[in-house]
Amino acid sequence: MDLYGALQSLGIANPGGSGWLAVVFTFLLAWGVTYRFIPAVRSFALRVGWADQPNARRLNREPLPNAGGLAIYAGVVAALILATFLRPIILQDVLAEVLTILLGGSILVLVGFIDDQYGLPPYLRLLTQILTALLLIANGTHIQVTLGTPIDPLLSNLITVVWVVGITNAINLMDGMDGLAGGISFITAMSLLAVSAQFETRAAATLLLAALGGAALGFLRHNFHPSHIIMGDAGAYFFGYVLAATSIIGNLKVNTIFALVPPALFLLLPVLDTTQVFVRRLMAGKNPLSTPGKDHLHHRLLALGLSQRHTALTLWIVTLVCNLLAMRVQGMNSAVILTTAFSIVLLLGFTVWQRLRAVLKGA
Repeated sequence: MDLYGALQSLGIANPGGSGWLAVVFTFLLAWGVTYRFIPAVRSFALRVGWADQPNARRLNREPLPNAGGLAIYAGVVAALILATFLRPIILQDVLAEVLTILLGGSILVLVGFIDDQYGLPPYLRLLTQILTALLLIANGTHIQVTLGTPIDPLLSNLITVVWVVGITNAINLMDGMDGLAGGISFITAMSLLAVSAQFETRAAATLLLAALGGAALGFLRHNFHPSHIIMGDAGAYFFGYVLAATSIIGNLKVNTIFALVPPALFLLLPVLDTTQVFVRRLMAGKNPLSTPGKDHLHHRLLALGLSQRHTALTLWIVTLVCNLLAMRVQGMNSAVILTTAFSIVLLLGFTVWQRLRAVLKGA
């Protein structure tokens, strides 16, 4: 089978064009920039004190730089700038969507970074997340409710805000252990990328997800246990926001509550984890947004005796299964699903092997 036929069998939109090459280059550049930029960010962060100090709630035993989100953001932006130069004619139709999501993500990176270093009130973080969700709505990226009622527009905006804010916080709450949030974000980004690549109308999502997936993989090279750096709120907010936004780009219409199941399956693990944490904290009379605790799924696995590496790998597997199921529910054929699964396992396996080899060498 020739290359065109292979791409066609995977359902790639316009396999005869060079768009898929732009996606590959975007992924590789985001990976390379993030991977190479993190050591410099880590060194600078340690000098100026941008680090999480050990305490009873955290798992680190020494100061751990928390500015990894800046390298992730730089990798994504650099990759998308290159993509703009590679495909200026095609991108002009989706540039507004890309820039809107990047603008919202940039705001959250800034707010998350300030919170990492100085601390911000929970209500201010929540307000910022709501404003960035409204930014998407203003640009036409939203979940469209079509129940045939006069309040459909209001419900559309409300569900979109809840979705974006919820996913943004869900990824952030999963970022409590080496390699966990980065691995979940990588798996989800690659799975959503496999779906969006089937549709030319989702070119904005495809490019963003390629850049996000590459940045996540480059970050994991330094973040798998034992971690050299963590992403902090800046990186977790950015991952969550971009994943939430790209998952609803396109023609996502809700005529029943079950219409939200397919996109929710891609992010099922973070959603379930966040839901159980919120419910438990509310039942205990605590504020879910400002009360830290060791009540997440990864904390429970660690309490059962699993190591950080085994806990991360276990939750990666659960995330991969959920994403492959989501792809099946969305009508992807077996070739697309199997290729996606193989690619994810291969890239994660190579990255983990690189990290463990560096640890053995004392790097």
